[in-house]
Amino acid sequence: MFSKMSTLKSTEDYLEQINKLKEALQTADAVVIGAGAGLSTSAGFVYTGERFRKYFSDFEEKYRFHDMYSGAFCQYDTLEEHWAYWSRFIMVNRYMDAPKPVYEEILELVKDKDYFVITTNVDHCFQKVGFDKERLFYTQGDYGLFQCSEPCHQSTYDNEDTIRKMLEAQGYVIDESSNPTVPGGTVPKTAVPTELIPRCPHCGKPMTMNLRSDDRFVQDEGWYRAASCYEDFLRTRGESRMLFWELGVGYNTPGIIKYPFWQLTAANPKATYACINYGEAICPKEIKNQSICIHGDIGEVLDRL
Repeated sequence: MFSKMSTLKSTEDYLEQINKLKEALQTADAVVIGAGAGLSTSAGFVYTGERFRKYFSDFEEKYRFHDMYSGAFCQYDTLEEHWAYWSRFIMVNRYMDAPKPVYEEILELVKDKDYFVITTNVDHCFQKVGFDKERLFYTQGDYGLFQCSEPCHQSTYDNEDTIRKMLEAQGYVIDESSNPTVPGGTVPKTAVPTELIPRCPHCGKPMTMNLRSDDRFVQDEGWYRAASCYEDFLRTRGESRMLFWELGVGYNTPGIIKYPFWQLTAANPKATYACINYGEAICPKEIKNQSICIHGDIGEVLDRL
């Protein structure tokens, strides 16, 4: 651990920091990308405003919440309503493409490098744009997977077919880009048919999303395989010129990406820690000389890169 966890904000010129990051990307033997919610926000996956009202104005009117995040914790009157909400949420935040090409731009920068991605995001954007799935570790789950709500066993299940059927049952038409729309002049239903409610094939209890929120989160074989691949990547490249590139990681779960990146950088004199964050681009004083901290929107920085 660091002797003091005091942090230092960068005071160097914005463009100078970007040039340092460009050089670090070019000279790194290996790149570890650590991605948090701020990255998907930069890509346009926002939970408020017009995007929220486009898909959830009927739920807003009935339950009086004003963003998708609050809706995820709402106590709906029925399971049929619960799954109407969640099916829309999953479709627009998992199966639709991100509005902005931020993830594609990151892939373009690292596609020819030796890279690995660890992320707390559950929207699967990395794999959708072409990142190698064998070089991805989704630590907190995936909107595209169901698990038993109990859970009575440690398996997950792909949910795309079920989610699409739920949207169609509400009156939505889904195009080739997974964009759901309601035909003009019609109003979507706010409930799904009872027979579409997903239930565990073993115990019969309702399924839920494979999202880490308590001790019922299922870590299936794929999760452990990805964790092992990540550990192997770090172990086999530990003394090389590594770039630990943190994108949009906040302080909800700093022990997954942020703190380990600081520790790994401190342990390797050849390593560089780079952080892009809107308002929280910071580093401990112990690794200041190995760090690049850029305050700003990730998409804008990528454009400059």
